Amino acid sequence: MSKPLTNDQIKKYNKTLWKVLLWGIGIFSIFILSIGLGLFGKLPTSESIENPKSNQATEVLAEDGRILGTYFAKNRSNITYKEISPNVINALIATEDIRFMSHSGIDFKRTFTIFFYNLVGKRQGASTITQQLALNLFSEEGRQKNFFKRVIQKFQEWIVAVKLERNYTKEEIITMYLNTVDFGNQAYGIKSAARVYFNTTPDKLTVTEAATLVGLQRGITRYSPTRNPERSLLRRNTVMSLMVQEDYLTEQQYEQEKVKPLGLRFNAATVNEGIAPYFRAVVKNEVKAILAERSILKADGTPYNLDTDGLKIVTTLNYDMQQYAEEAQREYMKTLQDQFTNSWKGRNPFKGMELQINQGIKRSDRYKALTLEGKTEEEIMADFNTPTNLNIFTWKGDIDTVMKPIDSVKYYKMLLRNAMMAMDPQTGHVKAWVGGINYEHFKYDQVKMGTRQVGSTAKPFTYAVAIENGYSPCYTVKNEPITISNPGSEDWTPRSTGTIPGTITLKTALAASQNYVTAFLMNLVGPTAVATQIKNMGITSDVPVVPSICLGSFDASVYDMVGAYGVFANKGYWTKPFYIQRIEDKNGIVLYEDKAIPKAVMNEEVAYVMTRMLQGVVKEGTGRRLGWKYGLNTPIGGKTGTTNNNSDGWFMAITPDLVAGVWTGCEDRAFRFINTSMGEGANTALPIFGLFMQKVYANPKIKISKGDFEPPRNGVSIVTDCAQYQQQQEAPTSELDQKLGF
Repeated sequence: MSKPLTNDQIKKYNKTLWKVLLWGIGIFSIFILSIGLGLFGKLPTSESIENPKSNQATEVLAEDGRILGTYFAKNRSNITYKEISPNVINALIATEDIRFMSHSGIDFKRTFTIFFYNLVGKRQGASTITQQLALNLFSEEGRQKNFFKRVIQKFQEWIVAVKLERNYTKEEIITMYLNTVDFGNQAYGIKSAARVYFNTTPDKLTVTEAATLVGLQRGITRYSPTRNPERSLLRRNTVMSLMVQEDYLTEQQYEQEKVKPLGLRFNAATVNEGIAPYFRAVVKNEVKAILAERSILKADGTPYNLDTDGLKIVTTLNYDMQQYAEEAQREYMKTLQDQFTNSWKGRNPFKGMELQINQGIKRSDRYKALTLEGKTEEEIMADFNTPTNLNIFTWKGDIDTVMKPIDSVKYYKMLLRNAMMAMDPQTGHVKAWVGGINYEHFKYDQVKMGTRQVGSTAKPFTYAVAIENGYSPCYTVKNEPITISNPGSEDWTPRSTGTIPGTITLKTALAASQNYVTAFLMNLVGPTAVATQIKNMGITSDVPVVPSICLGSFDASVYDMVGAYGVFANKGYWTKPFYIQRIEDKNGIVLYEDKAIPKAVMNEEVAYVMTRMLQGVVKEGTGRRLGWKYGLNTPIGGKTGTTNNNSDGWFMAITPDLVAGVWTGCEDRAFRFINTSMGEGANTALPIFGLFMQKVYANPKIKISKGDFEPPRNGVSIVTDCAQYQQQQEAPTSELDQKLGF
């Protein structure tokens, strides 16, 4: 039996115990101090604590503030506390940190009793919400897997968490947490998660939706509602049961909610998500250029990054009109593609097209990748002639198929492309922009980047010059072949386009798109005057000073052509089409702002007379199907265009409030419609505008006027009453002339 300790031994034992305890506290304090000084890894500065950085998506907004889409490295958009549903806040606190509102960043009671909580079923991690926020904001490597590194990281979280609590309110901390957390499927932050999983906004998240999203924090893969829906449902119900325990839900509410399905409305987050993908790609490049050219930098002197700095780009696009334009394209191009494909049945469209097919092969991503791999030309061609698994675009949806890559090149050569833009002629604001048929497959923008031969849509430019030079729309011309001398080149004789015999007026000639009369006018006014007028109206591509430009032998973009036609609708003023109203940083500070400046390029009276002549095209000319097929009998002017060999189809349209241009054709001009009745702009491009305007007029919120063009304030001195004019000239009138009387 051991002897009892003496008083001296007890004193010595207590002294040793206190020494060990004090040494332990001292060593731990030095350890914590060392971590605080950054000896075990850099900690955020006081400034960065006060201004934490996190990658935020840049939002591209329509004119009314609706989001068109985003640019992001991580799909994150920040919101305020008031924009978050209480269901989310309650679910998060009940699940992750029940004493969040009372602790100062570290929940010591929770830390030392975590084992007990797990035993009684309250499964919670050891980190508070503030600590998790510290990890999200200031640890680029994420949670460490190495045990010793993780211990260091945990203490770093403690220090940062305490600093966060000193600098921010509880509401700010929980908002910052929900703005930074990863919800899987490229959804960072509660705003992105609400949109990706439930196609809603954070303030409208229901109890079940909030519980599903909060449940993801235990494991974004394990509890993913898209990958593991059954497990996600169980986890959601667990979250709601914890909400019951913390009195955020009643038992009755829980019983009602737990039987509901997940109710996902999943919309995968990609940089192409949203509408107007071609437009957003153009805007991104232009914003980069604007910021660089004007040396617009962040406070620290570094350039802005559109993928991480959370800018807001306010554009001129009208959200509804953009949707209508995309819908009109999808609706009609399916029909037109069938027409095009069926027209070639029994024929070989690739006969004599070896050069074009070879060019298509060499432009393909597959060819470039094989070249980088060091493959020889023979090996590459063998690959292109070997069947393989391919994903192909069709108007019925993408399909996975087995096909020779060379056959996919041929398939895409025969696939029709389409582009459209609409603009307010008074302000220059671009309202809709459809740069191609599918951005995922074909990223080349055909609105601004691409140019194609404009065909007969160029004719109004020559007519405008003629009217400027004193010719009335009622001026009569013999509709017969004409040859124009072309200095430095061969004389030029235009081809016929279904000639109306006899003598006709200019307005009839334009309405029926008569080549001979247009060439006659070109001979009167000269190519220099016409080319100058075209350039003054904003066409930036090359316009050679040759007679054939009167029939549209030059190339131009849809963007430039819409701007040019805006001159007719805007009383002779050219307003450059523009689409970026302002750029704001993530705090709402305006970095850049712009507006269009109109420029007078045409006499107001001439512009007005041209609107009347272009209305004649729609009333009785090549654009008349707008009325009989699409029921558009409001004051609309327009001009169809069809190029050589039916390679390109155009329709340009003007109303007092809207100007639009539509182009359709194959990627390669060598591939075309077999006849003009199918390939003319009235069939390939006009219907898309018709469908678009039906939708626009049906939406009263858009407020596009159905009224007529406003005449000049000082009246019209140009004689447009053809009965009066013809009495003066004693010239006969055709039946179409009489129908087109102003």
